[in-house]
Parts: sequence; C-alpha cells; structure tokens
Amino acid sequence: MRHKKYLQHKSRFILLAAFATLMTGGTAFAGTNLLMPPPPPIPDAKSYVLMDFQTGQIIAEKDANLQLPPASLTKLMTAYLTYGALANGTLHWHQRIHVSRVAWHTGGSSMFIQPNLPVTVDQLMHGLIIDSGNDAAVALAQAVAGSRASFVDEMNATATKLGLPGAHYGDVDGLPTPDLHLSALDIAMISRDLIAKYPQVINISKIKYYRYNNIKQRSWNPALFGHPDIDGLKTGHTNAAGHCMDTTAVRNGRRLIAVVMGAPNWPSGVNDVVALLDYGYRFTTDHTVTKAGSMVGTYSDTSLDPDKLPVTVARSLNVMIPTGAEKDLKTQVTYQKIGSMGIAKGQKLGEMTVSLNGKVLGKTDLVAADAAKPAGTFGSLWNRVKQSL
Repeated sequence: MRHKKYLQHKSRFILLAAFATLMTGGTAFAGTNLLMPPPPPIPDAKSYVLMDFQTGQIIAEKDANLQLPPASLTKLMTAYLTYGALANGTLHWHQRIHVSRVAWHTGGSSMFIQPNLPVTVDQLMHGLIIDSGNDAAVALAQAVAGSRASFVDEMNATATKLGLPGAHYGDVDGLPTPDLHLSALDIAMISRDLIAKYPQVINISKIKYYRYNNIKQRSWNPALFGHPDIDGLKTGHTNAAGHCMDTTAVRNGRRLIAVVMGAPNWPSGVNDVVALLDYGYRFTTDHTVTKAGSMVGTYSDTSLDPDKLPVTVARSLNVMIPTGAEKDLKTQVTYQKIGSMGIAKGQKLGEMTVSLNGKVLGKTDLVAADAAKPAGTFGSLWNRVKQSL
C-alpha cells in the first residue's frame, strides 16, 4: 500500500480544516502535539481533494480549486437535478421516457437506448451512473427541462446556489467543450450534497454490473472492484480530462469522499483514491462536541421573568480532527444582550464555537429552552435583590 511509503517520512501533521462551503482551500491546525505523516504524495494527478462527509471539512488537497475538464463527472449534476425532479414529483421512477434521435445518436459511452425501445427514469438513472451513458444523460436532461440547453442553464444556476463560483457547465454529459470546467473541490461539494439530499444514489453507484437492451455492462468505476468499503460515485475520462475519479467509502460508519482529477490511467487513479481514503481513516476522526437539544448553560437577565433560562444547542456540532486530539478541543459560549422585551422559546441567545489550537472548526446557535416575559420595574428590582443574596 502507498501509505507504507509515506509512513517512512513522518513529519508534523498539517491538517487542512477549511470548510468546503467557505471555499478557502485549507487552514492548518498549528501547534498540534501529534506526530503524524503528511498526506500521501500523488504527483501524477493534476488535483485532488479528500473530504469528510459529515462535516464537509477538507482532510487533504492538491490544487483543489484548479478548474479542469471533468469528463463524465459532469453527470453528477445531471443526476442531482434528476433526483430533484423526482423529489418534487415532476418525474417518477417508473415513468417511461421518450428517447429522441438526439439522445439516441449521442456519441461516447452509451447505455444503448433507442427511440422505439421502452426505457424508464429508473433505467436511465442506472445507465447514467453505472454505464456512464451519454445517451442517458441527454434523455434525462430533455425529460427534466425540455432541452439540453435549458438543462445546462439549470446546471449552472444550481452550481451558483451550491457556492461553486468557478464551476461552469457546457453540456449534460461531459463530452469535451471549451466552457465545461470544474475543480476537485467542486466535485467533492456536489457529491456531498447529492449524497446528503438523495442518499439513494448510493444504491445505484455501488452496483458493479447493469443490463439493459440485453447488453450487460461493467461499471465504469474500477474502484468498486476489490475495495468493499467503496460504494460509488462516478468516474470519467477524455483525452483532455485524463482519468477522473470521484469515490466515496464507508468504514466503521464514517463516510469520506475522495476526488482525483487528471490521473494518467485507471490503475493509478484507483491507487490514488485508495491511498487518500486509507490516510483519512487512519489519521483523522469525526467527533461530536454536542448534540442538538443538549443543555449547555443558563441565560441570566434580571429584566426577565424568569430571570434564568436553560439554554440548548440548536443543532449537533460535529468536527473532524486528528485522531487523539479530542482532549485539545476548546469550546466557548457567548451570549447576546437581548434586553427587557421578553424571549420566545427557541429564540437565539448566543453561539457556541469549538476550536483546536486557536482554529475555529465549527459553531452552532444557542437557543432558549423556555420562554420569558418582561419582569417589569419591580420584578427586575426583586431579581437583582435575589441575585445579590
């Protein structure tokens, strides 16, 4: 395994803790007392990202924001928008889809649909993800948006909503076009949102073989074979893009996402994503600081009745950290000054932040567990007397 090589070169571990939604490209955990190796060297790939699924934090990266041809990783967004149409009811899984001559004659990888051969949305989604069918991508795009051009507009609008300002789509399938480019970080972020919103995508992406039109095809994801932890998502290849891999794995209940762009061949790409995943699982862990609804303190204000309110966290606070660094985490609670107008149950009262060696890893709102009304002049005076006793 590759990690045996880089274990020979141990140095102080620099862990990238940039949140993917901030597009920062990496922040180091300075001052850690743990001696750990750097990420595995992956010199042959143009860029890569290793992301923790639960938190969205980046474990390791190389040129994460470099915009590159994504080849069939483009189809992740095609799948994303199709799942959205299924969720809002404009498409249905067993709905038969008309196959246009445009879809039928789309070049490149194919699931071999034909105008007079029945095909459902379910079959097209399998053909899109497993067979990497360009014909399936066009058929789905036409079913969702009416035309490829309208669907591409939706792809770019969704990229903007997801916070991918550098990304741009030029087609629905990944065939080479000058205005199609994504970064490894873009791909990781799309993948995380896709799995989070539509986890059923894994039920398709983990399938190794699919048969349609009496043609059985092997999944285009070579990482599925021989690596039982890996259960998707997508791969792509063109001469311009090289070999691109977007893989996700679950080990001991924890999911990671590894994206490698521009590998020289499939074996190299598989070795790279496996090395990244092994690295992430071995040297980092997810840690729950507090769970949603947990009481973390008391809000005190003599102008309120009652003058003390239990405070809970609005959502669970999870962070990704170097293995063994739990004891070094610091939490800080800060409260707002609400005033004497009263407090509603569930109203924001402040914020909890968690940090490691001075770097903020996450935060969550603090909310009132109960309501409080204004105490009035005499009530406020009495509360001050009580607190002075």
